[in-house]
Amino acid sequence: MPDFSYCARILGLSFNNLNLFIEALTHRSYLNEHRDYAGKHNERLEFLGDAVIELATTNFLFKKFPATSEGELTSYRAALVNTASLAESTRALNINDFLLLSKGEAKDTDRARDVILADAFEAIVGAIYLDKGFEAAETFIARNLYGKIDDIIAKRSYQNAKSRFQEIAQEKRGITPAYETISEVGPDHEKLFTVGVFIGTEEIARGEGQSKQEAEQAAAESGLTTMRW
Repeated sequence: MPDFSYCARILGLSFNNLNLFIEALTHRSYLNEHRDYAGKHNERLEFLGDAVIELATTNFLFKKFPATSEGELTSYRAALVNTASLAESTRALNINDFLLLSKGEAKDTDRARDVILADAFEAIVGAIYLDKGFEAAETFIARNLYGKIDDIIAKRSYQNAKSRFQEIAQEKRGITPAYETISEVGPDHEKLFTVGVFIGTEEIARGEGQSKQEAEQAAAESGLTTMRW
């Protein structure tokens, strides 16, 4: 079992109830594989943390960009708190080694792991909120997310990836890209879709997601990188 007290300390956190932090790092798959484990999985904390992050980032962006429209602020927020961004922040915190996962989930290194890492970030925020309140949770969010916004705006990564890919593909190739579902795996409540993006008959890239729309966005993002657009 990982040393969760040490993990909290290296994150600059202290918990009155350390069990909340342990719960935040426990994936459902771990409980399925360890029937005698007395703890809970992190999905309820993830649900709570998602709402706290949305409120905190909305407040931050509203104050930072007083002349920016609601539509643009929404795009900024989506880029700041999407799966890739939260997973990146979780990796930077070196939380990966402290997650309680099944042996199968522990082997994942692709999009599925990004989802697990992003969910863990949200769950940690939920745990901090319950343990110390909104101000402490916002401090954690600010330290690990807010600094990304200038880069997001400079790179225009807040723009919808599918829209950007289509716009550039039409400009450079004169063709509207198409998306094709390559595979669907997993039960209905936890499907993982793989989608390919094509220009004509040429497959440019693939993406994965828990919905077709999410997988299409991931494919478009990957396509922009592949084409160096």
